[in-house]
Amino acid sequence: MRLDKFLKVSRLIKRRTIANEACDAGRVMLNAKPAKASAQVKIGDIIEINFGSRSVKVEVLQIAETTKKDDAKELFKYL
Repeated sequence: MRLDKFLKVSRLIKRRTIANEACDAGRVMLNAKPAKASAQVKIGDIIEINFGSRSVKVEVLQIAETTKKDDAKELFKYL
């Protein structure tokens, strides 16, 4: 699955266009490397997102094309 779509489906970032912009600005790292929006996400990958002064680091546990709001937090775990 594409990185921008995973960020949207997992509710880490609210909209896919915002996820795209974050990737283009270099604020999203995939396995400690700057990632493009089109990068492929696999189970076990580590994603780090910089939101201004705050940073979020998560590990991918599942991949799902769609998910309900309540189930979205099961797709990743915070590190």
